[in-house]
Amino acid sequence: MSDLYQDPIGAAENAAKKLAELTGKSSHHVALVMGSGWGSAADALGTPTHEFPATDLPGFLAPTVAGHGGVIRSYDLQGPNGRIHALVFLGRTHLYEGKGIEPVVHGVRTAVKAGCKVVVLTNASGGVNLEYRVGQPVIISDHISLTGVSPLTGATFVDLTDLYSKRIRELVKKADPSLAEGVYVHLRGPAYETPAEIHYVRTIGGDLVGMSTVPEAIAAHALGAEILGISLVTNAAAGVTGEKLNHEEVMAAGKAAAGRMGELLSQVLPQL
Repeated sequence: MSDLYQDPIGAAENAAKKLAELTGKSSHHVALVMGSGWGSAADALGTPTHEFPATDLPGFLAPTVAGHGGVIRSYDLQGPNGRIHALVFLGRTHLYEGKGIEPVVHGVRTAVKAGCKVVVLTNASGGVNLEYRVGQPVIISDHISLTGVSPLTGATFVDLTDLYSKRIRELVKKADPSLAEGVYVHLRGPAYETPAEIHYVRTIGGDLVGMSTVPEAIAAHALGAEILGISLVTNAAAGVTGEKLNHEEVMAAGKAAAGRMGELLSQVLPQL
């Protein structure tokens, strides 16, 4: 069996084979990674055909953060041209867990190797843009990475001009024209940002700030998938209101607003 750190692509292929065995589906079409508090959004997709711990697949690590899941589901959705197999990851591994970059992107690589042409990445974020309100979903139009870490190594030159697919963003906005778009800024964490850092993020053009999504987007795109990113504003970023940031409050805000996004995803996924 391929080692996750020595042969990450081979490890993803092995995990995809195991996924096919567990679900009885030779391939999946679309994948969703559900961020903090997004579990109820997945429930809106209906009853999964299969559900099991992520650790049942090779290369997946058990979650180390409260509220970050660790479950994989497979759904059958009705699309305009037949059944669509949707793969849902409830939870993800983050850079701040100290496991390295490979476990962070193993899920999306597995999804693409399982046949997924579209990967939907969701997250909980801090609102840097002063027009955003807590509980508001924002489509990610672009990102800025401040971690200095990439899932790509060697002479792997990948164009990121249309990383967050314009085609898919337009489909989602057609379903919900009220959705805003914004630039997501990725920091490593786990400490929340300082007010000075948020001032810097706003100065360089950031609208949202968080600790995930960017490595996964790059890794999946490099393997040929289209990417949709949706960020749920679960708190105002540091210094915006003067209030302190709290992980439990972030989780609660995400759960309170995720239902709306579940309804949106159930409408949009079959079209992707």
